[in-house]
Amino acid sequence: VQLQASGGGLVQAGGSLRLSCAAYGSIFSVEVMSWYRQAPGKQRELVAIITNGGSTNYADSVKGRFTISRDNAKNTVWLQMSSLKPEDTAVYYCNADLKRSRVGGVNRYWGQGTLVTVSS
Repeated sequence: VQLQASGGGLVQAGGSLRLSCAAYGSIFSVEVMSWYRQAPGKQRELVAIITNGGSTNYADSVKGRFTISRDNAKNTVWLQMSSLKPEDTAVYYCNADLKRSRVGGVNRYWGQGTLVTVSS
């Protein structure tokens, strides 16, 4: 299983970016998909999470600015980021909690990270 993230880049404060992450490989079901981020010198933090039923949760710092969504048929998750601030600058990582078979357990897989830089 591989998770491939894309969509990062350089944007001015107040701008928008859309991150994408697709899971490939032998997948039976994807339970939860999430976005994390890690800024320089800081610990990785949860940004947003979405269940396969569509329930979402966000870090307080991004509520009202970021929107997480997914396509269950394509095992893909997106993060729409608006009103970006310099403090949103970080490497963004997607992950997926998924099962590779009907009887197997749930394991977490991580994408490679995509850099988002917000200039002031």
